[in-house]
Amino acid sequence: MNCINCNTELSSNYCPDCGQPSKLRRINAHYIVHEIEHVLHFERGIFHTIRELVVHPGRTIKRYLNENRSRLVKPIAFIVITSLVYSIAVNFFHVEDHYVNLDDRELSDKMLVTTSFFKWVQGHYGYANILMGIFIAFWTKLFFRKYEYNFFELLILLCFVMGIGMLIYAVFGIIEGLTHTKVMQIAGMIGLGYTVWAIGNFFNKNKVSSYLKALASYLLGMLTFLILSTVITITIDILIKH
Repeated sequence: MNCINCNTELSSNYCPDCGQPSKLRRINAHYIVHEIEHVLHFERGIFHTIRELVVHPGRTIKRYLNENRSRLVKPIAFIVITSLVYSIAVNFFHVEDHYVNLDDRELSDKMLVTTSFFKWVQGHYGYANILMGIFIAFWTKLFFRKYEYNFFELLILLCFVMGIGMLIYAVFGIIEGLTHTKVMQIAGMIGLGYTVWAIGNFFNKNKVSSYLKALASYLLGMLTFLILSTVITITIDILIKH
């Protein structure tokens, strides 16, 4: 028998060249469940990833960057999944997260692009977090420049940290939806506290300055995102009008 993919002669259940199975399994319920688990990386420990990031964020992310990348969910997949969980939670329970609030109809009429963009941020805060992470990584690199982490490694750090932040917001969103008690502002404070603690813990958990720099990196990153987004969208609105 030859491999149906590369035509290499087979002597086992898998092709020695391309790894193709000698016989494809029939698609059934078990196959579908396994594929979902594979996409979500349950077999690589999404619950283990969450637990380690909550308890030992600095040590866990350092090990991922320098030692072992097989035990944690991939960082990009992690923030996408957690952002999806957040979006489903707040939309299912119709929770107002109060991060961005655009109710000015006069502004909406005059600044169509600006209003549309920030309404997208308001409705998709989980995914907007990925964009904000780029700006936070820039300031993190600037404040912690003596450490030998490059910009992309800091993005990995923020994917993990902000992913946990999304889960915090999702949990409080569910609580607010079930109890009708306004708790999302509390979620914002806890999420900010975790983010600052996790970033500071990653660099030097024994120095107060690490946490102060982490706070400055987060706040300046968010501010830079908002200012730059506003400038770009307003400029587009002006150009469209003229």
